[in-house]
Amino acid sequence: MLRHRSGRLLAAISLSILTTAAVSDERPGNLWKTTSQTVIPGMPFNPPPNNMELCTAKEWTQPPPPPEGQSCTVSNFQREGDNKVSWDTQCTGQMDMTGHGEVTFVGEDSYTGTITMSAEGMTVTVNLSGTKIGECDNPIG
Repeated sequence: MLRHRSGRLLAAISLSILTTAAVSDERPGNLWKTTSQTVIPGMPFNPPPNNMELCTAKEWTQPPPPPEGQSCTVSNFQREGDNKVSWDTQCTGQMDMTGHGEVTFVGEDSYTGTITMSAEGMTVTVNLSGTKIGECDNPIG
C-alpha cells in the first residue's frame, strides 16, 4: 500500500513540476515587426519607411518608443476596450514637439495607428503598422 501511494505522490509531483516549468517558460513580451511612415504635408516627398523589431509587454502600458534623438514624456495613456490605446506626448531634442497617438489592434497579431505631432507651426503624421512575429524577453512597458 505504501508503494501504491508513493507512486501516486511521485506522479503528482512530476506533473506539478512539468506544469510549473511550462508556465515559467512563457516569455513575457510580444515581438512585433513594425513600420512607421512619416507624412509631411507640403513636402515633395516623404522620408522612407522605418522598419524595426520591437519587444512590447503582452498588454501595452506605454506607446512605441520615440524616434532617435528625441526624449518624450507620455501623459494620458489610456486603454479603450480590448483593442485600442491612445496617449499624449511632449518631446524635446532635435525639435520640441507635442502630439497625440492612437493604436488599434486588429485581432491579436497586428495593429495600425497614427501619431500626429506639431512643431513650429507644422503638423507631421506618422502612420504605424505592426505584425506580431513571436514572443520575446525584456519588453518595454
